Amino acid sequence: MRTPRWEDVDDLLELINSLIEEEADLPFEAKKTREEEVDWLARGMAQVEKGEAFYMVAEVDGRVIASADISRGKFRCMSHLGDLGIVIKSGYRDLGIGTEIMKFLIGQAREMGLKVLTLRVFSTNERAQHVYRKVGFKEVGRVPKAVYRNGKYIDDIIMALELV
Repeated sequence: MRTPRWEDVDDLLELINSLIEEEADLPFEAKKTREEEVDWLARGMAQVEKGEAFYMVAEVDGRVIASADISRGKFRCMSHLGDLGIVIKSGYRDLGIGTEIMKFLIGQAREMGLKVLTLRVFSTNERAQHVYRKVGFKEVGRVPKAVYRNGKYIDDIIMALELV
């Protein structure tokens, strides 16, 4: 696990597009272009420099297989709140990598001085929900029928972990 580098852009692009191809439980539907991925990485690195976020990747055999981030609340009154996101490439799930990344991110959130972490997960993504519960997250809200995909409505679950 490490912070991302510019030379990771092609691996990151391949990661996100592989998730879109498999129709993973993500809010993206169209494949990303290299230009879009460069812009995303540039924005992320700028947020890290300003202390607004933390970004990390996990690699196996020199290839990025997971990406995760924590974004601090945008307003001063919410600067104690962090929003977490994580993606893991198919073939690397159910190996404990997600649990280890989550534990690492929780430690990083504490170092950032955050008091509460939140995340969103589709109700159909039971594997991810299991990992989140295992590290202490609890469901705190649900948006019914937030997503319409493949002829079905899917709830958007909001989970939180108090770090205090």
